[in-house]
Amino acid sequence: MSETIIAAKAKIVDGIVDQFNAAKSAVVVNYRGLTVDEVTALRKELRDAGVKMEVIKNTYLRRAADKTGYEGLDDVFTGPTAIAFSDEDVVAPARIMAKFAKQFDALEIKGGFIEGKVASLDEITALATLPDFDGMVSMLLSVLQAPVRNLAYGIKAVADSKDEEPAA
Repeated sequence: MSETIIAAKAKIVDGIVDQFNAAKSAVVVNYRGLTVDEVTALRKELRDAGVKMEVIKNTYLRRAADKTGYEGLDDVFTGPTAIAFSDEDVVAPARIMAKFAKQFDALEIKGGFIEGKVASLDEITALATLPDFDGMVSMLLSVLQAPVRNLAYGIKAVADSKDEEPAA
């Protein structure tokens, strides 16, 4: 193999290493059996969520995983492999892939990584059930608002009971 080909392959692996390092999470899937329309719909939904999906040779993925310290992903990088990276939302790739895996039996989630740690299929599935960022903020605000709301209801109940008492 010539040195220019080796250098070109090393450059590709370095680009994948950069993607691994920049990503907050990534999900690896087997997409064999999906139709073109199904893959197009999947890519569109991923793109709308800020997730980038690529089909990359398994040997490049293995080398990039070794360089970044993601041990245990070698078994995941077999067969037809697509990987979805997210630099912004940790939950988005898992949530979207899990939704499509339920819709289409042909899509199989293999594994991935979450915030620098290799994640199993169970961990990715658990992550997929979490609400998105806006949903979490809404839940947090609801929890923070509850004590104030309960205090207001208590004060109103006391005021209503005072109004109902006969004047002496």
